[in-house]
Amino acid sequence: MQSDRELREQLRNIDHKSYPQYKSLKGSYRFPKYTLHIDHVQGDPFAAPSDVRVTIDATKAGFPDFAMKDGLTRDRLADLLVREFARQVNAFSFKAKGSGKSGLISVSHPGQEVLRRTACQVRTNEIIVRFSIGFPANGRTINARELDKILFDFLPVCVEKALYYENLDATRIKEAIDLAEDQRAIRQQLKEKGLVAFVANGSILPRESGISSRPMKGAKAFVSPESLQVTLDLPHKGKFKGMGVKEGITLIVGGGYHGKSTLLNALELGVYDHIAGDGREYVIADDTALKLCAEDGRFIKNVDISMFINDLPNGRDTHDFSTKDASGSTSQAAGIVEGIEAGSQLFLLDEDTSATNFMVRDAFMQKVVSPDQEPITPFLARARELYEKMDISTILVAGSSGAFFHIADTVIQMDQYEPVDITQKAKDLCREFPIAEDVAKPFENPVFHRIMEKDKNGAVKRRDYRTGAIKDAGDHLKVKILGVDGFALGKQNVDLRYLEQLIDSEQTAALGQLLKYAVENLVDGKRSIADVVEYLQVKLEQEGMQFTAGRGTLSGGLAIPRKQEIYACFNRYRI
Repeated sequence: MQSDRELREQLRNIDHKSYPQYKSLKGSYRFPKYTLHIDHVQGDPFAAPSDVRVTIDATKAGFPDFAMKDGLTRDRLADLLVREFARQVNAFSFKAKGSGKSGLISVSHPGQEVLRRTACQVRTNEIIVRFSIGFPANGRTINARELDKILFDFLPVCVEKALYYENLDATRIKEAIDLAEDQRAIRQQLKEKGLVAFVANGSILPRESGISSRPMKGAKAFVSPESLQVTLDLPHKGKFKGMGVKEGITLIVGGGYHGKSTLLNALELGVYDHIAGDGREYVIADDTALKLCAEDGRFIKNVDISMFINDLPNGRDTHDFSTKDASGSTSQAAGIVEGIEAGSQLFLLDEDTSATNFMVRDAFMQKVVSPDQEPITPFLARARELYEKMDISTILVAGSSGAFFHIADTVIQMDQYEPVDITQKAKDLCREFPIAEDVAKPFENPVFHRIMEKDKNGAVKRRDYRTGAIKDAGDHLKVKILGVDGFALGKQNVDLRYLEQLIDSEQTAALGQLLKYAVENLVDGKRSIADVVEYLQVKLEQEGMQFTAGRGTLSGGLAIPRKQEIYACFNRYRI
């Protein structure tokens, strides 16, 4: 390892030389309070900026034991540190001048949710922060004096202010750690109390706008109906009250714009912890919860959808169903079965984004089209069985069909963003206005068939330098991120638009890396999706995203996704 003085000398030596000379800086340099690692140097000033890493001895950083005692507290500290580091570097980004991306200093900018990110990792012995710097140039000539300014003037200030306990707000750190431990306690108590979700009194559920996840100013605070109120015992908040959503089937109803979808949205994002001040920091859902919707045109391969769809007129086998262009009903059926395979214990559905013919068949339609002529068994006829046979609960927003009242265990009416328990009223009305029951044959648990294979059409070709032979280079696929909604792996786009619980492009980037790793190293025509995903889950738990980089550099722009999104991503890979 070299010293910071040697780095400075190298900068003087390459000043005004051609841009590729920057690559000579790759390596590690010891600064007084941290070590700087230049992991990857960009090819020119207009390319993606250079990957840089700072490591600090955890003991010297001085964080107290309460913030370092376990994985949860260290992850929450990492989230806090990367937010502070981002705030510091924003003040210096592009203060060094030059061509293209010269002077850019870029790090992750987390939103309202807390995710495990490669941008900052807090370990028992060290703190790691990964970020990018646009190495300055004039045209394509090195401007080392400007890079000297970044590395020796700007960066030490950012590290000092953002990553050392003595320079941070101790109260804010303690509150963040306390919140994390309270959120964990809520999750632990859900199962104990037979709940799938909890919404604390005083929560602010509405968001600022459709493109902002910040809380709406002046919004009405959530207050639980007395009949649904539960009290939890939290390690820091103590006795804490809010609405408990019980296991089983919960129906959310109400007039338009009264807050039905707002409540469901808060619950679907309750799989993540939220930062203090978000308004939803104490809205917690079963962390396996899966939001489902219709996906017209979806790719489906080898999915047993027979519990919902059978006896198709063309004779197609729905026990092992495949299509390149799914209908709304087949896509939603496949989504549920795939969710079962992913281990989800709670399904979230909104009637507005579901396929109508998949959700319900009213009494009149049952008279017109007899059951033996209808291949679809609607969700209405299966929801109860899903709970009783598989312990999978459902929370459903309904706005048009009253048939759902007849299967609900709990009915919540949203009235001007205020929840009202109308369960007893709904049951009384169901007895007064009975409907013809859509009786379905009992289903058999789905069988999971899909074996992962390489995409031969999208594979890159390469020449073996020893033999001259042209081979598939499945181990040289490139990932191109297309925002939150998907990515390209090789020549194939993976469409993730309908995964509504995917909330950060860094999660999408991680999914791209995980799929790339799987195709390169695990897919052999024998392993099932479950085999592959379970292997990846173990590696993620043991190593984080590091294993996907192999001997290369781990990017700072990745956030670890849930198992549910990994399954969903792999199921949408067209092979």
